[in-house]
Amino acid sequence: MTSFEPSSSNPESPTARPDRRLFGDELEARLDEVLFASHSHRSATRISRGLEALTRAQQERLLHWAAVAAQTYAEIGYQIATLAPQAFALFDDEAFDAWVLAGLDAFDCHGGRAAMDLLRDVEGFHAGRAATRPLTKFSEIEARLSRFIQGLSGRTLGLGVGVGAEAWTDTETLFLPTQVESSPQNESSLYKVLAVMLWAQTRFGSFGSARIDLAATLARWLDTADHERALHWLAVLESVRLEAKIAAELPGLAAEIVRVRGPWPPLLEPHLARLYQPGATLADTLALLSECMAGDHEAPRLPHHVLIDPIAALRVRAERIARDKLILNRAISALKGSATRPGSDAEETAQLTAEGSGAELGFSDEALALPPEARAAAKSLLQDLGEVPPECLVPAGPGPWQATRNEGGGEDYSSHREPDCRYDEWDYRRKSYRRGWCHLFESDGPAGDAAYVDEVGVRHAGLIRQVRRRFEMLRGENRMLGRQPEGEEIDLDALVDAFGDRRSGVEPSGRVFCRRIRNQRSLAAMFMIDMSGSTKGWVNDAEREALVMLCEAIESLGDAYAIYGFSGWTRTRSDIYRIKCFDERYDETVRARIAGVEAKDYTRMGVAIRHLTKLLLRQPARHRLLISLSDGRPDDFGDEYRGQYGIEDTRRALQEAREKGVRSYCVTIDRHGADYLAHMYGAARYTVLDDVKKLPLKIADIYRRLAS
Repeated sequence: MTSFEPSSSNPESPTARPDRRLFGDELEARLDEVLFASHSHRSATRISRGLEALTRAQQERLLHWAAVAAQTYAEIGYQIATLAPQAFALFDDEAFDAWVLAGLDAFDCHGGRAAMDLLRDVEGFHAGRAATRPLTKFSEIEARLSRFIQGLSGRTLGLGVGVGAEAWTDTETLFLPTQVESSPQNESSLYKVLAVMLWAQTRFGSFGSARIDLAATLARWLDTADHERALHWLAVLESVRLEAKIAAELPGLAAEIVRVRGPWPPLLEPHLARLYQPGATLADTLALLSECMAGDHEAPRLPHHVLIDPIAALRVRAERIARDKLILNRAISALKGSATRPGSDAEETAQLTAEGSGAELGFSDEALALPPEARAAAKSLLQDLGEVPPECLVPAGPGPWQATRNEGGGEDYSSHREPDCRYDEWDYRRKSYRRGWCHLFESDGPAGDAAYVDEVGVRHAGLIRQVRRRFEMLRGENRMLGRQPEGEEIDLDALVDAFGDRRSGVEPSGRVFCRRIRNQRSLAAMFMIDMSGSTKGWVNDAEREALVMLCEAIESLGDAYAIYGFSGWTRTRSDIYRIKCFDERYDETVRARIAGVEAKDYTRMGVAIRHLTKLLLRQPARHRLLISLSDGRPDDFGDEYRGQYGIEDTRRALQEAREKGVRSYCVTIDRHGADYLAHMYGAARYTVLDDVKKLPLKIADIYRRLAS
């Protein structure tokens, strides 16, 4: 457990004595330092009086965490300081740390209100930790459950950790509790059933359709004291209807739900005949909801209870519908060239149908096959809108094509689709990870002029030949394998042993020959190329020339290698660009991508290292190298990732790679790199160049040394 020492270094100061409690004015001064950005910091006087009764160790622990939390959001730090006396009355040091980290994780995932609610529920958090029944943790089943949901759903659904013990969905992510009670009967089945019920909400129209406006129906209770009661009844009644839908389509899953649920509560039995049938719709649920709300009964709580959050879900759903319509309209414009047919008096309407696994857009007697992205959007719309009327999709109409970011426009495509991966990020101040914090998007690197590679090859022909000769020396030397049944030469040691055996009356071995074999290399190398904005100009030119020289040399060696570029803009858009994958040949496509390497945004290195390490570990090689080319320290838009935070996250990512057997090395042209590279990589795992023109030859020499 981390110890928290008083910050004063003056041995004569009373605060230098670690066993003396801090007085109220001392606590107030320390709190003012860390909570200066809080809207409520003016109340530090009252808070500090409540903290006087704590032990000195508890006071220091509280001050540490208040400072850490305030760097994320000042109001959380204020809340922790306010609730500390109550928390320490219930928690030991380990539980106090867990309580604070749970609040910070809630802020990362769901915002300030969720964090405040979790922190205020001190007794609930304590009760959850004190539960004697065995617990199943979300982290233990996340990977398996994610694959199950991916196979179950018709579109991408993410998995995330919710706040507290409730499960809910915003229609794009299924939020599940951090942990649930388990038993020999259900083991991890409860997590599976919760996920299935949330999936069913998105699949069977729990959030309305083209003909049912859920928000309008619930508006009558929105600003009344019955709001929570109405949402509770809605969730319970929908669970009945959804279970009937699942039973009709997936009877095996329905049987598992019944085992977890047990018998229906008596209060629900009169309603089962109306809702527990495959043909029931959301309209039936809402009609029954009005009847239930007219009475005075509270809704029962089911063992597999899941919430319905109409505000968050309808907002996300509306954004997705608008996005899917935009994708479809663009596809129509691209395929038809015009929204109207020649000679028609009125704009025609696109009709959406789903047959089998495909989707088509029809213009009267014509049919146009959609591209994959638009086909996925069509399926998503069918699922969101339920019963799709013919007039729901209208072509975009005449007008210029609006390019997406991939086509050279300025649109941030990452905000319109689910990231390819989410990665944790290390927060050294918390001494813990921020779960699923970085959103990573992987795409092919942009193509440039393929003739560039030929031009570099001509300009540096002599240098490339020199490097290639050096690399050819690494192919592997011949090795003599002794004691073989046949071979080109006699193994004298084996022959002497055989002669001795014969003199001793033992049958001699016939394995008395030597055979020459060539050592086989088993190495995979990943090159991580900095494509941040600071590489623009000479640095970018040097990187491309270095890649050309590397590819020409490594091709002669025969090693497995890949090249990826990285850049990004904040944690929500970390970009990885495929320049050469391990299974790709060094062909015209790869040459064009090398020519297209260009400066882009910022340098968030930790997430890039974690992703490329994962790709590298898939290679069946005994030795794995991760070599990064960069022009400076980790950096990103805003102040948080700059400085020590980014350095510590990158260092942690490199440690994770090293623990998995990946060796890392960095080549940088940052003359101040010695200030932080030794801390990140280690004293012998980096090279600082004083001249960018040396990069092409230096990177080849470094690889030759590392691969020897």
